[in-house]
Amino acid sequence: MSRQKVDIVTMGCSKNLVDSERVLRMFDDAGFDAVHNADGFSGGAVVINTCGFIGDAKEESVEMILRAAKAKSDGAITALYVMGCLSERYRDELRAEIPEVDRWYGKFDWYGIVADLTAKMPESKPWERNLTTPPHYAYIKIAEGCNRFCSFCAIPLITGRFKSRPIEEIVEETRSLVARGVKEFNVIAQDLSSYGTDIYGRQELARLIDAMADVEGVGRIRLHYAYPADFPWDITEVMRRRDNVCKYLDVALQHVSDKVLANMRRHITGAETRAFLERLRREVPGIHIRTTLMVGFPGEGDEEFDELLDFVAEQRFERMGAFAYCEEDDTYGAKHFKDDIPEDVKQARLDRLMDLQREIADEISRSKIGSCQRVIIDSEADDYYVGRTEFDSPEVDPEVLVEKTRVLSVGDMVDVEITGADTFELYGRPV
Repeated sequence: MSRQKVDIVTMGCSKNLVDSERVLRMFDDAGFDAVHNADGFSGGAVVINTCGFIGDAKEESVEMILRAAKAKSDGAITALYVMGCLSERYRDELRAEIPEVDRWYGKFDWYGIVADLTAKMPESKPWERNLTTPPHYAYIKIAEGCNRFCSFCAIPLITGRFKSRPIEEIVEETRSLVARGVKEFNVIAQDLSSYGTDIYGRQELARLIDAMADVEGVGRIRLHYAYPADFPWDITEVMRRRDNVCKYLDVALQHVSDKVLANMRRHITGAETRAFLERLRREVPGIHIRTTLMVGFPGEGDEEFDELLDFVAEQRFERMGAFAYCEEDDTYGAKHFKDDIPEDVKQARLDRLMDLQREIADEISRSKIGSCQRVIIDSEADDYYVGRTEFDSPEVDPEVLVEKTRVLSVGDMVDVEITGADTFELYGRPV
């Protein structure tokens, strides 16, 4: 007897990916043939896990729903279900606009989806999932929600208040993943800095990461999405002491102008931001900082934007992304500020900022020529292996193209001499 087919499509961030991996596992346990992000629909049911963060991401999610809706109307799939952030925020509006969708679910209705499709409740543990990443690395979500309520961000409206997972549960998940061959752990949350405050009454990121690093077989732990205000400084001691904790921190700064930061409700000033970065680099020598910046937020005039440019030139971030402000429904920013900066001005500022960062990134990459870097091999091409250093997160950071001077396998961690570089790639040979 053939297994019923379900296609899971994930839009948006790695936090969404973890949710989809859980749904995949539940369907698998229920006897379904569940496939993630296939090139085309397999003819069974389709579940789309949507993103609702910013305008472009929401548009991409809607386009995917419409594509699947057409496939259903054409008889190419049997059923269509939608979950995730976009559905959580706009369920009623979407239901009226896209009647082809059989059922709409929110951000956390995983059990409901599986129970409705399989007619039985899933029995897997809360953290059990089918990995969609290469088998040697995985994302671990340590918390949901956010209490910061930045004026531009709808995440707290979608996910609710900050909620940590217990340390014991996360460590158990880590051990389970190590047993399956995972070596690199990319720790994610909307706000790493707040980890533990809700269940332990204090920040416990350092204790968690120390406990994860103790698990035999953990090769790397990388930290994503810290908040600069109220930062848990004891984590820097763990980063210095533990060889398997990457000297890497993803911390969204958004801006440096006091005026813009106040409008954003970031609870930090430009001077405090600079002091934070100076202390971080002092306490963790060699750290690579990834940040995200925003242009075009209300209150950003030419003077404020020039201050941001000077800040980026001064700080020389090893990794940096940026985006233009897009007003989000029901946020503080939408209610209290007018989105009056023209789109062409926003785009021009974004282009100038990223052009500057490309120059900085190119110089930083070239400074690594002659160094020896520990590289994890992600894939193999015809003429080279593709890997990453401890300073490179999957999909967003530069890669290392490694010469095939000896046989390597995906998942190997190997020392590589860097022989060349450009803006987004390093080149090297195994030593």
